[in-house]
Amino acid sequence: MYYNRIIENIISDTLKVSGAILVEGPKFCGKTTSCSKFAKSSISLNTKQIIEYAKLNPNDILKGDYPKLIDEWQTVPDIWNYIKDDLDKEYIFGKYILTGSTTPGNTNDIYHSGAGRITKIIMNTMSLSETLESKKLFSISKTFSDNELNVSDLNNDIDLLSIAKFICRGGWPLSVKSSSIDDSIEITRNYYNGLFNFEYSENERFRNLKTNIIRALLKSYARNISTEASNTKIITDISENIGRTIDFKTFLKYEQALKDLYLINNVETWNPNIRSKTSIRSTPIKHFVDTSIACAALSVGPNDLINDLKTFGFIFEDFVIHELRVYLGKQKANILHYRDNAGLECDAVIKLNNGDYALAEIKLGGDEQINEGARHLKLLKNKINEKSNEKPPTFLMIITAVGPLYKRPDGIYVVPINTLCE
Repeated sequence: MYYNRIIENIISDTLKVSGAILVEGPKFCGKTTSCSKFAKSSISLNTKQIIEYAKLNPNDILKGDYPKLIDEWQTVPDIWNYIKDDLDKEYIFGKYILTGSTTPGNTNDIYHSGAGRITKIIMNTMSLSETLESKKLFSISKTFSDNELNVSDLNNDIDLLSIAKFICRGGWPLSVKSSSIDDSIEITRNYYNGLFNFEYSENERFRNLKTNIIRALLKSYARNISTEASNTKIITDISENIGRTIDFKTFLKYEQALKDLYLINNVETWNPNIRSKTSIRSTPIKHFVDTSIACAALSVGPNDLINDLKTFGFIFEDFVIHELRVYLGKQKANILHYRDNAGLECDAVIKLNNGDYALAEIKLGGDEQINEGARHLKLLKNKINEKSNEKPPTFLMIITAVGPLYKRPDGIYVVPINTLCE
């Protein structure tokens, strides 16, 4: 069964206005499968023999019907320059589609940014809407254009254990296709363990990585998921885990490797220029490209999350950020975080390119948590109205794991994650 992906509309639209597109994202998120739908010819640079041929005969690699798909282009970085030169000679919209699961090993081989010729698109793993596990009752994009939506659903056919299973499985296409949720979680764990086979990587930087440090870094990130844990805290955690001290330079090298592999995706902070003695925290919030990686790093399963609701809350926040990123891809929205030193916090600030934005709190559910989230949202909204030049938020929402979908008397939407869509 093929699952339609939200990014396919983005790919289709971008091919109409760009000579080439580059679709980046973690390995096995479905880039090649989705891009193949638009290609009329293709080549995969995924074997030593093909890679060597491409290095010697790059112009041959570009031959074929357009759009031409070049899969794992980063194994031969100079391809980028040849595509740029080819588009300079004959600019055709939708001529090339590049895909990549890592950044190039040596960016010195790339002589230009590709601006105006090659458009980058980030592909995430699958959302609940794409896996057909969302009811798609609450559209974020529609709510931005109409904040008077009348939405309601009892949503009593989902429980916390089901959400925990979705999280541990993740949005990896191979995992989603399994008919057994237990098997799908095992497939995801196998994917996680396969991340550390760097010995024969075409990227020299990865071949020099030590597996125990990579594992320790991922585990520390997972322990501090959805928090603003400092680099110093992460370094201390890693050092204790591997039994020796690592320096700041080593930490940055390994953290960059995780970013290059599209495994971590931190959330930056939002500064609405509030006129106040209160300072706004600027440390990025630790997040993963898919929450299942954090679960695998911690060796936790669905029942473990149910038995530790505090940890589940942090894990769930990461999961929601992932879903929002998928649903807001077409709008090219920024997902940001707000926190000041007075303790006022907002889990997700959804900022559109036109300046419109929404504020969202993320809670597992229950009246007490929902009321707390509503209080935080109203406090921040009032603070912005009184002490900032920012326009008011378009809408406020609390995203929950379980419970009903409804609009509170104060106008705040309460939206279970399995009712959300683009």
